Amino acid sequence: MWGLPKHIMEHAEACPEATPLCPGALLHLGKRAAVDQALSRLARSGKLLRICQGVYMRPIKTRFGIRAPGLGKAITALSALWGETIVPCGGSAANRLGLTTQNPVRMVYLTSGPGRWLHFGGHPVELRHAPRWQLAAPHRKAGDVIRALAWLGPREVEDGLEAILPELSSDDLDELAVARAVMPNWMAEPVSARLSYG
Repeated sequence: MWGLPKHIMEHAEACPEATPLCPGALLHLGKRAAVDQALSRLARSGKLLRICQGVYMRPIKTRFGIRAPGLGKAITALSALWGETIVPCGGSAANRLGLTTQNPVRMVYLTSGPGRWLHFGGHPVELRHAPRWQLAAPHRKAGDVIRALAWLGPREVEDGLEAILPELSSDDLDELAVARAVMPNWMAEPVSARLSYG
């Protein structure tokens, strides 16, 4: 491996795990066409992972072999890169909150940006565009509650609230109360009734 691919790999290896490598950020190493070609070659040889169009990441070497970068770190890095809110889907939130024992079969995240697929080795991850209300309180328990209730749907929202609300801190409840402004009516009304009753 000589020249530009070698310089790209040296740059990649100096970056923290899950740092996105994009052609536009590597133009100090060479011309755009050459950078594109070098990144493609490195991905084909397995030295880099092509996460999605125009975004690559360095695989991580461990004593057990090579693995993809940690998904949580990668999602955080992509969220920052694209300026998007990206959060786990409602099924994952419901699982974390104990509302279901099912683990989603596919990895799905909700995003404020366009829908797209990410590829972490053999593990495809779907980014699904979601309405603003489903992205409220990102990375907060109140946000998980909203996404879990969205996943449960209008018919099960009351049962969901009954199970979830006793587990929330006063800060979580305050955040949930503030988020009522963006919730659809079928969710905002039972949440309001429960919060005022509680």
